Amino acid sequence: IASLQLALPVLWTAAQQRGATLNDLAKWLSENPAKLAGQAHRKGRIAPGYDADLLVLDPENSFQVTEALIQHKHKVSPYLGLELRGVVEQTFLHGELVYQRPEFVQLNQGQLLTR
Repeated sequence: IASLQLALPVLWTAAQQRGATLNDLAKWLSENPAKLAGQAHRKGRIAPGYDADLLVLDPENSFQVTEALIQHKHKVSPYLGLELRGVVEQTFLHGELVYQRPEFVQLNQGQLLTR
């Protein structure tokens, strides 16, 4: 999905300007989507029995969006040239490290979720 990699920094940058917190962002990007997808029993929270899909965010670090940074095929983005806050340092899928900035450690580790 084009620009998905920038969703968290775009929202965090805008959210900070409006007084929102990281807890708000976690609800918007994890808890609520898990409920909408019918996966709230295993996704969207940090709790025993949940999938341990997590990320480590440096909320104070910022970066400029460039074509070189974009991971998706088409480098066209409305965010090119913008300075965004919130850098993802690590991503874990089922507790396993899959991304360590600046590169992926493992690819294709996920599975299609159905209701």
